Amino acid sequence: MDTPQELVDFAALRAAPVSADPFPHILLPRFIREEALAEVFASLPPMKGRGSFPIEAVRLGAAAKSVIAGLQSDEFRAIVEEKFSLSLTGAPNMVTLRGNSGPQDGQIHTDSSAKRVTILLYLNPAGAKDWAEQKGCLRLLRGPADLDNFAAEVPPVDGTLLVFPNGPTTWHGHKTFAGQRYVVQMNYMTTSTKAKAEMRRHHLSAFIKRLTRAA
Repeated sequence: MDTPQELVDFAALRAAPVSADPFPHILLPRFIREEALAEVFASLPPMKGRGSFPIEAVRLGAAAKSVIAGLQSDEFRAIVEEKFSLSLTGAPNMVTLRGNSGPQDGQIHTDSSAKRVTILLYLNPAGAKDWAEQKGCLRLLRGPADLDNFAAEVPPVDGTLLVFPNGPTTWHGHKTFAGQRYVVQMNYMTTSTKAKAEMRRHHLSAFIKRLTRAA
């Protein structure tokens, strides 16, 4: 099996600048190495339902498992800490995979206060007409009221990586898109009661989905 270092580009992440507009974030195209994209795409499971699935509840191929291992690695955590001047020692991580979006998705929001840092890794081939029309492309917004008042837009393609610490003004959303849209979301969580409850729901959901899959 390919190692995470063979599939993802930690050096590019270390070199990537932190943008301040509209809030601190790193936007890195092709965090997954170009030569590995096809292998990673092929190792994703078919997903019919909407919603985010705990990573433990889906059948990943070897390349996708290796990419997830890279996100969960100490090396990745250390880079995020350095980039944003954070200490994430002891912060648990929670990883989900979403394969489809519907008309209800993409509304302007900030993430739960239980999530200290959000990491999004997009795993869709470039070139689709919808991406060219900005459908399903996440926008980093300057406020909660206007989807067109954005500072950056994230095409959900070819291993693009977005990392940002959460806060009360980290507004984001996207234009309506219905269809296949693979994205891995990892969060470094707080150790609050709310975060622990989210983690328990996450693990219970993974257990139930494993039982359903085995039935």
